[in-house]
Amino acid sequence: MPNDAADVATPFHDLDDYLAIPRVTTLRLSPDGTWLAASVQTLNAERKKFVTSVWRIDTEGAPARRLTRSAEGEGSPRFLTDGSLLFTSKRPDPDGGGNGADSGTGDDKAALWLLPAGGGEARIAATLPGGVTSVETAADSDAIVVTSPALPAAGEGNGGESTVADDERLRKERKDAGVSAILHESVPVRYWDHDLGPADLRLFAVARPSGEEPVGEPGKQADAKDAPRDLTPDAGRALFEESVTVSPDGAMAAAGWWRWRDGVQSHSELVRLDLATGTRTVLLADPEADYRSPAFSPDGRSVVCVRGTHHTPEKPNDFTLVLVGSEGGEETDLLPDFDRWPADPVWDPTGGRVYFTADDGGRHPVFSVDIGTGEVTKLTTDGGYYSDLCPAPDGTTLYALRAAVDEPLTPVRIGLVPNQVTRLDCPGARPTLPGRLTEFAAVADDGHQIRSWLVLPHDASPERKAPLLLWVHGGPMMSWNSWSWRWNPWLMVAKGYAVLLPDPALSTGYGQDFVARGYHNWGSRPLADVTAAIDAAVRREDIDEARTAMMGGSYGGYMANWIAGHTDRFSAIVSHAGLWTLEAMFGATDMPMFWRPQFGDPLTSPAMYEENSPHRHIENVKTPMLVIHGSLDYRVPIGEALRLWWDLNRHQVPAKFLYFPDENHWVLKPGNAKVWYETVFAFLAEHVRDEPWRRPPLL
Repeated sequence: MPNDAADVATPFHDLDDYLAIPRVTTLRLSPDGTWLAASVQTLNAERKKFVTSVWRIDTEGAPARRLTRSAEGEGSPRFLTDGSLLFTSKRPDPDGGGNGADSGTGDDKAALWLLPAGGGEARIAATLPGGVTSVETAADSDAIVVTSPALPAAGEGNGGESTVADDERLRKERKDAGVSAILHESVPVRYWDHDLGPADLRLFAVARPSGEEPVGEPGKQADAKDAPRDLTPDAGRALFEESVTVSPDGAMAAAGWWRWRDGVQSHSELVRLDLATGTRTVLLADPEADYRSPAFSPDGRSVVCVRGTHHTPEKPNDFTLVLVGSEGGEETDLLPDFDRWPADPVWDPTGGRVYFTADDGGRHPVFSVDIGTGEVTKLTTDGGYYSDLCPAPDGTTLYALRAAVDEPLTPVRIGLVPNQVTRLDCPGARPTLPGRLTEFAAVADDGHQIRSWLVLPHDASPERKAPLLLWVHGGPMMSWNSWSWRWNPWLMVAKGYAVLLPDPALSTGYGQDFVARGYHNWGSRPLADVTAAIDAAVRREDIDEARTAMMGGSYGGYMANWIAGHTDRFSAIVSHAGLWTLEAMFGATDMPMFWRPQFGDPLTSPAMYEENSPHRHIENVKTPMLVIHGSLDYRVPIGEALRLWWDLNRHQVPAKFLYFPDENHWVLKPGNAKVWYETVFAFLAEHVRDEPWRRPPLL
């Protein structure tokens, strides 16, 4: 467990100290297995935004070392075969050429940079007019594939002009003409917090730069053969939110590829792309399933990926791992009897097994499946949440990021024989906590066990009972099984609250039947489950049953709104980005095609909307509510909060509305995150602890 002590001031007692904790986000292993490139977020000098830099994490435990530093930050670290490091950055060219990636609106975009294996200064490796959004490399060759947005007409009928040059010309013409319009020909039209278009993602093959001049250097009219090669000129929205992988020999790439039909229905195929010719071959396709997260076998002859069936009015979606030859053929289900949802598969260097992760009982361990026998083995049992799996070249070790409810993401070494997890040095690791973590299970009214984490102040005791906060997670198909920077219970514990984190119906990690329990009853079934959990929690001698509150964001915000209309047991309720009127929400959200198959057409099948929409119970709402929403939230549009705020005022419910004109589904800017917590602290103190309302000074 992390170090903690009741009488020690921690970073969670001061919001400025908390925001200053470095945050590890991604991890990649060098070809020789001696070090890991980690992306680490820290506050900039003005403390107004987070910037990401690349750090060197030694696999043998030497102190971590920062490799990159710029005001714009760096991301997407990937290795070439000689150990050189590629990354993306908006930093200016030190030779004075800018970064060479003008979007056509005057905004700089990220270029691809290369940090030589032998050391020295990083330099630009490639530029594209739309910038470089991500990069992938091959294990055994110097093949480089980048994603970059290009205008739809770029590369069409341009008389041999490269897509890059054509895109650059079209962007300039668009800018000079003062055009900002976007013509949509398929859904979606926006995502989370930004509009989609006018450019769409494409894949480009980039040659490793052999000299000092980057590929596609700005200001020079390069020959078409020298520019990054457009592998997907007809992509449109096909690569939207899809991951890409490159075969070890650099001859092929594999990716998910969206297909749209009937205007609103979609499925994601698994495709193979020939990097020499751009020829695209469909490996797997099913109109009722999506194929995502592909990974080539070490010999390049097979591809493993996640297969997710679509949900229907009758049943929720389900996930498994499938195997297919890189030349195509029938798929093989690798996990036919595995009642969990696998994610992020990677191959063992021998090609004999695949490693993956999955939610499991409030954890997210590492598993392996033997390709020959189908035997599934759980490799980690320490309660961690694992991601970014990186198998070592010798096959004896895995490197990964590990988190838990009581620990942020930290690079670790996982010894496979025997299984042993060792933390590696990195910034921000294991901050001192202001409390302790425990877990328990309660029995719901239908007999199912409801597992919960309970986070307690150090001094919670029968003599010093702690007020209780119920937090319901988002998703809804998620689990309280990892660290959260946005919804961090330890900040509340530092204020003296106990925080209950239950996994009710719809939560993942407990099997398909557990998800299905709440599939048609978004409100009533999870409410019964969290009621069982909170009833069990308040029976503890260190919890004050008379002082309780409830909080939730996204689906948790939906549950906050639902709970407000179905019980008055709480002294206060905080609803962040909560769903209020389901019919309006599912028509205005950025992803209506995801929810409509489950809830149906409200004109012809209104039952699920009527039975599950919180707004229908406004007459019963009596509990004081704090409504929080960002205007740039396209997943749960701002109209949900505006309608809720109006309805609360119309029915004279004590309420406040914390509105962020420049935030999305989350609250990401450090200053806004600070006032988010300050407002929540003040609202809870007023209604749970009977303290005077203290408006945050900057509001």
